Amino acid sequence: MGNNPIIAGNWKMNKTPSEGNAFISEIMVRLAEIKNINIILSPPFTGLYGPSLDYPFFKAAQNCHWEEEGAYTGEISVSMIKDCNAKFVIIGHSERRHVFGELDEHINLKVSSVMSGGLQPILCIGETLEQRQQNKTNLVIKSQIEKGLKGIRYFENIIIAYEPVWAIGSGLTAEENQIYDAHDRVRITLRELYGENLNIQVLYGGSVNSKNADSLIQVSGVDGFLIGGASLDIESFTSIVKIVEKIQGK
Repeated sequence: MGNNPIIAGNWKMNKTPSEGNAFISEIMVRLAEIKNINIILSPPFTGLYGPSLDYPFFKAAQNCHWEEEGAYTGEISVSMIKDCNAKFVIIGHSERRHVFGELDEHINLKVSSVMSGGLQPILCIGETLEQRQQNKTNLVIKSQIEKGLKGIRYFENIIIAYEPVWAIGSGLTAEENQIYDAHDRVRITLRELYGENLNIQVLYGGSVNSKNADSLIQVSGVDGFLIGGASLDIESFTSIVKIVEKIQGK
C-alpha cells in the first residue's frame, strides 16, 4: 500500500450483502482509473465474504473478537475475517467504545490479535465533547494510544484514525486547526512512546463529505479519511476519492 492516501468507508449497520456487492461492483467501475489512493470498504460482517478486491480496493471488518474461537455468541474471529479476504479491521470505533462499552484493555487485545493474524488494524481514537471542553483532548489521545498499543512491538502496519466523538454523524466537523493539533499530538505521542522512526498513517473521521474533503485533506498531517455516512452514497464517496486524487496530483 505504501504511503498513498487512504479513503476508508465504514458502512456501519447498513447495506444487505446484495446491496453491498452491487455498490462495490459499481464503485470499482467508477474509480477504475484511480492509482494512487488506497480505497478501503468496510461492510457489515454479512457482506464481508467474497473474493479479494483488486488494488487499489481493499475490504475491512468493522470489529473482531480477540480469541481465535470459542463460546462467544455473536462474535467473529480474525481468522474468519481473513478467510473473507479482508485485509483490515477497524478497532475501537467510538460507537464500540461508547455504545457497547468497550474498554481500552479490550481494544488492546483486539489490536494484538489482528496483528498476530496478519491483518492491519485501524485503531480509532478521539475525545468526547465534554473532554474537549475540559481541555482533555491531548490526554485522551495519549491514553488511548498508550493503552490500545500496549505490548505491541511492530508498528508499520498500524493505521490510526482520529475521530472526535462529537463530530461523528452529527454534521459537525472539527475546525482545521483542531484537526492539525490532534494529528500532531498523535505523532508526538507515538514518538514519545515508541521512538522517532515510526511511519504510521493518521486518518481523520468526523462528518467528512464531498463539500469539505478538499480543505480537510490539505490539513498537514492528514493522510486520508475514515468516512461514515458519506461512504454509503456512491456519488459522495466517489467524489471524495477523486477530490483527494486531484489534490495529490498537484
